[in-house]
Amino acid sequence: MSKDYYNILGIEKSANDADIKKAYRKLSKEWHPDKHKGDKSAENKFKEINEAYEVIGNAKRRQQYDTFGSAGGPSGGGFGGFDFSGFQQGDMGDLGDIFSSFFGGAGGRGRKPSNRGSDLQVRISIEFVEVVTGAKKTIAIEKIVSCKDCNGSGAEGGAVTTCPDCHGTGQVTRTAQSFFGVVQQSVQCTNCQGAGKIPEHPCKECSGEGAKRQKTELKLDIPAGIDDGQTLRVEGQGNAGKLGGSAGDLFVVVRVIPDKRFVREGTDIRSEVLVSIVDATLGTEVPVPTVHGNVTLKIPSGTQPGQVMRLKSKGVPQLNSSRLGDHYVTVRVTVPKKLSRQEKKLYEELKSVS
Repeated sequence: MSKDYYNILGIEKSANDADIKKAYRKLSKEWHPDKHKGDKSAENKFKEINEAYEVIGNAKRRQQYDTFGSAGGPSGGGFGGFDFSGFQQGDMGDLGDIFSSFFGGAGGRGRKPSNRGSDLQVRISIEFVEVVTGAKKTIAIEKIVSCKDCNGSGAEGGAVTTCPDCHGTGQVTRTAQSFFGVVQQSVQCTNCQGAGKIPEHPCKECSGEGAKRQKTELKLDIPAGIDDGQTLRVEGQGNAGKLGGSAGDLFVVVRVIPDKRFVREGTDIRSEVLVSIVDATLGTEVPVPTVHGNVTLKIPSGTQPGQVMRLKSKGVPQLNSSRLGDHYVTVRVTVPKKLSRQEKKLYEELKSVS
């Protein structure tokens, strides 16, 4: 008897692709074998739903079905009369999600998860002037460390035995029923996490995990020339892995506290200095703060407002290099808002001779 695949999915024959997919997803979740363990009728219903979607969820097969029905055409070849040539592992669409759920996600495809520990990230702040010299910082973090009692093995006294689930292979074979029939897949053994060995007696200190969480102090070397927002990677200082797995890394995000006196541009520094109109006219010397300390800047006579002076090699070190940037000083000339009688007289005399 011909099957009504539209009825199985609970949709009209005029349904579009989006309606078909929506109905399939809803029903496949509702009748998934994991929700009806041991219920043969639910298993058959699930297979029927997938069969229906594989036909009318594909434009070519849907056209064949609408023309000939589920018998597959005049030859009466049944559902097998449809063309499955395009149905490869990489073209499974929503069916890939279903098989993934059979075998537990990525593990169901035979991938072996690593016992490597996870990475950690922390943020630290340094003063602006510490960019020049670099800095040594001590931080306290809570992380997973290898258990010293069992040396990371998870076994009391280090004694291990062959895993009874995978018999030492690190993998087990799972079987699932699909509309293709019985499907088998080798996956990582969850009992030993792929190691093939388990502790004879789990370590009491870490409960057999080989690692435990504790507070740790770390000393960090912040290199000279670091910029705000840059991240340093410290290998092996992340969380320890399980059962002797390698540790993850620690990523340190550096925040440089701004200094209102300076503006950084790469390895160069910019700042401003205020001089009176008289000093700009006649010339003078003024102290200028730099990231290397105060220096004396010579202001030549006739200096114009906005003129920029260069202090060579008074900027920031280039990261991982001995090269220094420069410091550029912009001269701002101040004009007095009020003058004393004597000052006014002098300016008038100057005006008369200019």
